[in-house]
Amino acid sequence: MPENHRKLIRITTVPNSLGGLLRGQLRFMSQYFEVVGISSPGEGRLAEVGIQEGIKTYPVEMTRKITPINDLKALWTLYKIFKSEKPDIVHTHTPKAGTLGMMAAYIAGVPHRLHTIAGLPLMEATGLKRLILDFVEKLTYGCATHVYPNSFGLHKFVEEQKYAKPRKFSVIGHGSSNGIDINYFDPKLYDEDFKANFRRSLNIEPNDFVFVFVGRIVKDKGVQELVESFIDTRKQFHDIKLILVGGHEKQLDPISLETEQNIESNDSIISVGWQADVRPFFAISNALAFPSYREGFPNVVMQACTMGIPSIVSDINGCNELIRHNKNGLIVPVKDVEALTKAMAELITTKIEESPEEIRKFMIDNFSREYVHQEILNCYNDLFVK
Repeated sequence: MPENHRKLIRITTVPNSLGGLLRGQLRFMSQYFEVVGISSPGEGRLAEVGIQEGIKTYPVEMTRKITPINDLKALWTLYKIFKSEKPDIVHTHTPKAGTLGMMAAYIAGVPHRLHTIAGLPLMEATGLKRLILDFVEKLTYGCATHVYPNSFGLHKFVEEQKYAKPRKFSVIGHGSSNGIDINYFDPKLYDEDFKANFRRSLNIEPNDFVFVFVGRIVKDKGVQELVESFIDTRKQFHDIKLILVGGHEKQLDPISLETEQNIESNDSIISVGWQADVRPFFAISNALAFPSYREGFPNVVMQACTMGIPSIVSDINGCNELIRHNKNGLIVPVKDVEALTKAMAELITTKIEESPEEIRKFMIDNFSREYVHQEILNCYNDLFVK
């Protein structure tokens, strides 16, 4: 345990966020704080995260949907944990954990209540749903002592929405919630023989130009536009493939039946489902296509850049902070099939300015995990400066 015995509690809604999106961060912070992790149990996954990060964990059942009775139970459980553990800092991440964690920490009198914003579902919401989500954000930020949007675009958005006073908001470092593990995402880990064999296993020809998409197969990731654009692009370029890496979430934000059918019936679209290790798919691809409607600071784009491949992204916060148009990729308007089709054709026929080595170097210089972890620690330490 660290000598100063200060205690930090980190909370996410599900354990995959605690141990995946924030991988390595809790172990790093354990050098300076007694760290406790909280999320839903996830069928034992939380316990695995505790072992992975070397921390104590508490399971608290939280849902990603609006479930008033379950939410009240989770709020009460969190409050009791905070009163028992007496943390110096509670730092939440993901929407539901943020709202419940900040409310419980406020009621329990935790001195430093921090919340990271990493994408806002309300950006695509309208009507009554938007009003409810706006209220929830104001409630979350009102209970927090400081809020960290994980991109400068998000920072601008939440300030414009006047969810809280501007002094409550700041971006850590250059953005991102956890940075990128530059040793793990390294194209040199995959030699030409591996790539040739892996391509062959997916029925990809040696001369095929391969686009890859990594993410949830849902509407607001731009999958419908991507599939339509790919089909249009293939009318001009026959030697291309599209790999879709990610699981379907048919209950939360399903893609259209037409898009589902196009994916299933098109031999040039390879849907491989959720994958624990996405690096091989980046290694055999020529470009990432990621036309998402909204993001915080997209890990997928960071991963692609660190693997040295260019990206086509939507002109949204996070994406347009990582991709510099014509240098390490192309930026297109949101939901614009024509522009996306044009960009795909452009990447096939025209070289962008930066080499794979230069694309990777930009990530190493600005978003390495070591740098981001240190910047977060600096923010924590500043809280205790009298």
